Amino acid sequence: MAQPPQSIDFDKIRNSSDGTFKGLVSSGFNEIVGNNPYFAAGGGLMVLGTVLAVARQGVMKSSGFIYRQLLVDLEIPSKDKSYLWFLEWMSKYKHRSSRHLSVETSYVQHDNGSVSTKFSLVPGPGKHLLRYKGAFMLVNRERSGKLIDMTSGTPFETVTLTTLYRDRKLFGDMLLEAKQLALKAREGKTVIYTSWGPEWRPFGQPKTKRLFESVILDEGIGESILKDVRDFLNSGEWYRKRGIPYRRGYLLFGPPGSGKTSFIQALAGELDYNICILNLSENNLTDDRLNHLMNHIPDRSILLLEDIDAAFNKRDQTDEKGFNNGVTFSGLLNALDGVASAEECITFMTTNHPEKLDPALL
Repeated sequence: MAQPPQSIDFDKIRNSSDGTFKGLVSSGFNEIVGNNPYFAAGGGLMVLGTVLAVARQGVMKSSGFIYRQLLVDLEIPSKDKSYLWFLEWMSKYKHRSSRHLSVETSYVQHDNGSVSTKFSLVPGPGKHLLRYKGAFMLVNRERSGKLIDMTSGTPFETVTLTTLYRDRKLFGDMLLEAKQLALKAREGKTVIYTSWGPEWRPFGQPKTKRLFESVILDEGIGESILKDVRDFLNSGEWYRKRGIPYRRGYLLFGPPGSGKTSFIQALAGELDYNICILNLSENNLTDDRLNHLMNHIPDRSILLLEDIDAAFNKRDQTDEKGFNNGVTFSGLLNALDGVASAEECITFMTTNHPEKLDPALL
């Protein structure tokens, strides 16, 4: 049933306590609101909505404050070395709960030359729970939907570890265990690195060290090079005192199959060094990137430039528009022996045709 129209008592308003315009408006407003059920109901809903919104904001702020006070996060980006260490460690850790796994396929070369396939099940994208030294940790592996690693074509990833603030010191213990596990897998083996964009990454699984005596060269050549390299490694202070660049280079030449690369592998195994292989013919390799890579070679590593004669057909490689295409000859010389070249660096170059090399390189 329709409600009758509400009337306003102007006499009551006129006799308001203060007799002012403010009192007139106040009395009129109270008269309308107090006697209008629709207005009263709408106002009640408005007030209720406002109260709920304020309460929600208060809860969100309180939960955020509590989160910051009680919990701590650790982010491990995929470009960091410890990223792969942690995933490998977690794949072998028993006290974890993972419902989403990813497979990583690698190839293992055995001493007899045969190759087998190895499948590693690592935590996939999503959330996982583990218990480490009595503390629970939430592991969240996220994959970026926008950023992609152009060198590998895979999206960037981040692993975020969350635990109680009081247990934050366990992060360091966990990463140290992951590192030690990775190093243990490389004991007695040689790691082969290749360039991926601006950084060095392991190529395949570490290889069993090759015995130095297994490579047959002309009498005394292998032993002479080994002695020279060891003398160089023990003479760092001598180089620094005299202001001489602390680097050493060797050129191995001979027909294909004469043992050049095999000797370098055996030498690295004898010295307990790894090998960084750089392909100078790669189109995406520029002078700047070459300099960056040579100045960021992993510790205890030999730099190997294979088939150096095939890398340059002429001193300056430019396309029809005049732009540099790959590494220039002058860029290589600067990287090997320029002002910005790396210190404490051992470089080996190999060639099948030494007569084709530019004299400036020798």
